[in-house]
Amino acid sequence: MAFITFIGRVLFASVFILSAWQEFNGFGTDGGAAAKSLEPKFHIFSKHVLSHTGVKFPEVEIKLLVAAAIALKGVGGILFVFGSSLGAFLLLLHQAISIPILYDFYNYDVEKKEFNQLFLKFTQSLALFGALLFFIGMKNSTPRRQLRKKAPKTKTG
Repeated sequence: MAFITFIGRVLFASVFILSAWQEFNGFGTDGGAAAKSLEPKFHIFSKHVLSHTGVKFPEVEIKLLVAAAIALKGVGGILFVFGSSLGAFLLLLHQAISIPILYDFYNYDVEKKEFNQLFLKFTQSLALFGALLFFIGMKNSTPRRQLRKKAPKTKTG
């Protein structure tokens, strides 16, 4: 059973690790394609948050956000493969930050094609988020094996 759960963790983490690898290879000096697609979405998201909550995000370089996302996905994915709760928490952090920014279906009309595409990706990312929560919950609820100390043998003699 341990081998099957290991394979499951490898397959699950491969989504994050391969994504991080692809973004890393295209990063360049300006953050690559990921930074170009993230920048307008981040600005729209920060305006949306400001208008609804009054909280203003600090100015950040988009390529630093992309680098942080690559690090969270890469390190978190590798740690997750080995069953680490820290890896799951890093992936949760990535998902919690990126989901509302990347999948901004709420900015589109329901009838538009973009709404359906973004909403589908949003719900898929929520499923990954739920799976990570499930992993952490199961990891914390299963009792750890206690190593039994062998009683010393008595010498007869």
